[in-house]
Amino acid sequence: MKLQSDFPLKQYNTFGIDARAKLFARFESVEELQALLKMPEIQKEEKLVLGGGSNLLFTKDFDGVVLQNGIKGIKVLREDETHVYVEAGGGEIWHTFVLYALQQNYGGVENLSLIPGTVGAAPLQNIGAYGVELKDTFHELEAVHLQTGEVQIFDNATCKFGYRESIFKNDLKGQYVVTSVVFRLNKKHTLNTSYGAITTTLEEMQVQQPSIQDISAAVCHIRQSKLPDPSQIGNAGSFFKNPEIPLEQYQQLKEQYPAIPSYPVSETTVKVPAGWLIEQCGWKGKVLGNYGVHKNQALVLVNYGGAKGEQVRQLAYDIITSVEQKFGIQLHPEVNIL
Repeated sequence: MKLQSDFPLKQYNTFGIDARAKLFARFESVEELQALLKMPEIQKEEKLVLGGGSNLLFTKDFDGVVLQNGIKGIKVLREDETHVYVEAGGGEIWHTFVLYALQQNYGGVENLSLIPGTVGAAPLQNIGAYGVELKDTFHELEAVHLQTGEVQIFDNATCKFGYRESIFKNDLKGQYVVTSVVFRLNKKHTLNTSYGAITTTLEEMQVQQPSIQDISAAVCHIRQSKLPDPSQIGNAGSFFKNPEIPLEQYQQLKEQYPAIPSYPVSETTVKVPAGWLIEQCGWKGKVLGNYGVHKNQALVLVNYGGAKGEQVRQLAYDIITSVEQKFGIQLHPEVNIL
């Protein structure tokens, strides 16, 4: 719980941006966090909660206190015939939690395998992949208010989950630290193989009757083949959300661009892959000195080493502008730009 000054953050963000924090402290329990929040030197400062640093782009030093969530632990709270309620500490690595669920044969999060970050950060943006979102298995979370230190429980409805959205990214942004999350996992499995290349990958793996473990293996294979390893190339995974547009607009674009892919959201709305839009604008694989767009996935902006955060931010804005000019669709960053 040591408070450190002028702390380097390069190893604490997956983009590998060389930024510094005015103050830094790590907590490993709710009590430690509450004690930190009572310290006068912390009370007056702007606060940033850091998990795995996988959804951040630092464009400057942080003139405040960075609090790193180190609360660990995974345990079963209760179960019935069909479900098991599992609590995980906010500082647990997300994929570690997924592996635990797979080892226990608990279903529901296998499609979310290998997503970087921590359990505590996952509900903030309702992480999702391959047709599954966190909200599908989310039961409730415990959070601590950064000003008062009070503990509060948020259930599924209170979190106001949307596509890469929650109340913590909007009305309550920057106000809470998620200290633990309870998931409602399935004993009886319902497999989701319809999204992306899961079915094709399972066929290549010669799996005819897949288990949740097989689904996870397929997802891991797909992600590793398309997305760069942050330990090798600085990145924050998918930088942009997939835009949702009116069906009428999509139909007009379809006439002009027959190959444009889509996924139905409702009777009046469709989701268009941001990666496809970016690729059509010629950005895929583009290298600008020591940063650029990944060669295998246009959604991923990368730092090849030594890039500044403001350079990556400008690249993102240039991509947003070009997509809007070509398709009339505005992209929105999934990454938190600071």
